[in-house]
Amino acid sequence: MEMACTEEMVRIALEIKPDQVTLVPERREELTTEGGLDVAGQRESLRSTVKALSDNGTRVSMFIDPDLDQVRASAEIGAAMIELHTGTFANHDGAARKAEVDRLCAAAELGHALGLQINAGHGLTTKNLPDLWPVPHLAELNIGHHIVSRAVFIGLRAAVQEMLAVMATYRD
Repeated sequence: MEMACTEEMVRIALEIKPDQVTLVPERREELTTEGGLDVAGQRESLRSTVKALSDNGTRVSMFIDPDLDQVRASAEIGAAMIELHTGTFANHDGAARKAEVDRLCAAAELGHALGLQINAGHGLTTKNLPDLWPVPHLAELNIGHHIVSRAVFIGLRAAVQEMLAVMATYRD
């Protein structure tokens, strides 16, 4: 379950007990999340939410920008995982993308060292995914938008197979 850290959403999550929750920032005017959650700036409110969800049997992930302070804050408040926001990576090419890969690598290394599961997502496609492979310790990739968009043209099974083929080529 992906959700904002609001009283209503936390109540729903505590009731339905999903296996995993990813806490994301949410602004009413957004069509999709445009950046990571400010865990460092909201430690106390997020700490109580993470504890309540964790005590209820739900693993909690924080959707964050690849910023070392955000990684440290996520570990500090008791999150089990982080999902590194790859939107900036996806929106750039060349040197700017390389710089973002370096940031993602550093965040993944620190998160792994702090005992966090490392996930990544936002804006990932079959075309840009190979550039993400230098990032270590990736356990999950969240690629739903691209797969669903491709499925409109080639069908869901083919879209998933296409993504898996790209993953197999670069992850062996």
